[in-house]
Amino acid sequence: MRPLTDIAIQNLKSRAVQYEVPDPGARGLRIAVHPTGRKSFIVRYRNAAGRTRKLTLSPGIKLAAARKLAADALLEVAQGRDPAATKKRAKHASPGADDRIERLAARFIEEHAKRKTRENSWRQTVHVFENIVLPVWKGRLVHDIKRRDIRELIESVAKDRPVMANRALARLSRFFAWLIENDVIENSPTVGVKRPVKEKTRERVLSDPEIAKLWSACDAIGGPATAVIKLLLLTGQRRNEIAHLKWSEVKDDTIEIASERMKGRQTHTVPLSTQARAIIEAQPRISEFVFGHKLTHFERVRPEIDRRMGDVAPWTLHDLRRTCASVMARIGVLVTTIEKLLAHHGGSFKGVAGIYQRHSFLPEMSAAVQKWSDHIEQLVTGKVAKVVKLPLSRAKRG
Repeated sequence: MRPLTDIAIQNLKSRAVQYEVPDPGARGLRIAVHPTGRKSFIVRYRNAAGRTRKLTLSPGIKLAAARKLAADALLEVAQGRDPAATKKRAKHASPGADDRIERLAARFIEEHAKRKTRENSWRQTVHVFENIVLPVWKGRLVHDIKRRDIRELIESVAKDRPVMANRALARLSRFFAWLIENDVIENSPTVGVKRPVKEKTRERVLSDPEIAKLWSACDAIGGPATAVIKLLLLTGQRRNEIAHLKWSEVKDDTIEIASERMKGRQTHTVPLSTQARAIIEAQPRISEFVFGHKLTHFERVRPEIDRRMGDVAPWTLHDLRRTCASVMARIGVLVTTIEKLLAHHGGSFKGVAGIYQRHSFLPEMSAAVQKWSDHIEQLVTGKVAKVVKLPLSRAKRG
């Protein structure tokens, strides 16, 4: 096996899990390739007690420097010392100012959360740090935060916000994992801390009478927020995929949601029914956003909608997505078409089927959303909606 070179290291590809490649040119030296694509040099050895140890070398060094440091580390081992333990003691004795949690949290948000997660997700990360973590831990070094600190913080949140406590724990787990990936810490204090509450999967589906009441309430109130709610029901898309819709994403008879706004990071084409198209065309063009700006809060309109709907069980905006999928199935739309419309990557399209299935399903989705929209119109008006046949050129698109 040939010794590694800087070019060979540069060409190593990341995998789903971290892996190591030994360097035949230096005993104990290995290159660790992380799932993120980052690479780091490590030295594997046994200490005086015969235990396997790992020394992570400074980031950014070249192969020649790594080989020299590996040789120095093994010399220390031969002299009865443990270089990894020495490095750890030195780091804890004089950690830098950059190891304060507020500085590293800011880096984590900018370098990881904003770049690699959807807007909803990174905004929740910001909320967790600004409103939960930093008010308690600001000024502390990440090396000093222990499992007990994590547990006490999460339990304090869980007293009145159990679901948010789960979210906070998830964000902290990812934060400390990121610190490990960047060689700031060696172990995560979140390991072993359990979620404070077991969340139940929502099953709420609005009934036909409730759908009619919701639509009528939105019609009576008016405004961009109620237009978003109606479009969510008609299309089955996620809240921000519609609430943040841009005019540039609106095509002749579809909307094409940009990949960076999709959960699966793939551009998603959604056919529009005549009813959905009418809602979009009714919006004034006052900005790049269809509904004037990025709609984020629906709290102002929800109480009035609920009042007009009368005595109905509590519902959420995400329940509209489930309602769309469930009622579509009931009125005869195939599950495969529903999954494509909702951009589900599991179900019928997971594994090999997902790799080789390249049919767009646009004709099927077009027919499905029109059938569903006509069903809603019939519920609201009490009259059978007039079936609008799509031009042949549209049916063949995809």
